[in-house]
Amino acid sequence: MSTQTLLVTGAGGFLGLAIARMLKARGHAVRSLSRQRYASLAELGVVQIEGDLADPKIVLRAVDGVDAVLHVAAKPGIWGRYSDYFQANVVGTDNVLAACQQSGVNRLVYTSSPSVVHTGADLSGVDESAPVPARFHAHYPATKALAEKAVLRANGPDLATVALRPHLIWGLGDNHLLPRIAARARAGRLRLVGGGHKLIDTTYIDNAAAAHLNALDRLEPKAACAGRAYFISNGEPRPVRVIINGLLKAAGVAPVEKEISARSAWLVGAVLEGIWSAFKLKGEPPMTRFLAEELALAHWFNIDAARRDLGYSPTIGIDEGLRLLAQANR
Repeated sequence: MSTQTLLVTGAGGFLGLAIARMLKARGHAVRSLSRQRYASLAELGVVQIEGDLADPKIVLRAVDGVDAVLHVAAKPGIWGRYSDYFQANVVGTDNVLAACQQSGVNRLVYTSSPSVVHTGADLSGVDESAPVPARFHAHYPATKALAEKAVLRANGPDLATVALRPHLIWGLGDNHLLPRIAARARAGRLRLVGGGHKLIDTTYIDNAAAAHLNALDRLEPKAACAGRAYFISNGEPRPVRVIINGLLKAAGVAPVEKEISARSAWLVGAVLEGIWSAFKLKGEPPMTRFLAEELALAHWFNIDAARRDLGYSPTIGIDEGLRLLAQANR
């Protein structure tokens, strides 16, 4: 493939950086749009543009002159003001779409989330026909669902779009999932909700990044993947307790065995949400109703569509990923 100039929004983050590395390894010119500068991107030779996705002028400047956009940036989390999530995830995505259309960019790969189909019930082997619920228990999935809908609706002859839903990304360089789990375990505040026996999917970082390059390679107007969303995972569902304790072991932290019932965790989450709201406390509550449901329910997905339409095939299995993580933490 010929050298291209590609924009990765949020390239300083865990997933964005992995994507930028893979694109640079292919010989592409990579541009980033992030709120701040990152030494890791400078070392890669990525052209960095600082700014807010909610600023249409900055977004247009970042998009102008690129061949395609990989829109990875988002405001994650389980707590905070709806307006903050809406500005980052919905307005920001609308600005990216408008800039693509104005600049004549004809391909957009969007990073969505499996949480857009979270209903408060088990999701066992569901595919992309699973409906998006009418109501959500957290602002992140609510705004990601709105953004995904806008991205897929924008698909057409002049701008081909695709949305990827990678689930629970982890691996080398993780600055979000593993550090939080490890910190809670060390503090004795980690519990296995409902025993931790339900199956969940996870995605090793290299697999998640490769899926975005797969989508970029296949995406064009009228392609099989154009205008569609895809679940991305390792395709190896395992019990929550196995995943959590596997990650803790790789990080050199003792396994967690203490349990809390799903009902108790949900009630604790409801109470803490009330306290945080009433007293306007900073940071996230240690438990919310949404988090309690995520930890208590099954959520694993059928990735056949991604294999078929994107040519996606996970290359690093969970056991190999854990080995690499443990090796790096020695």
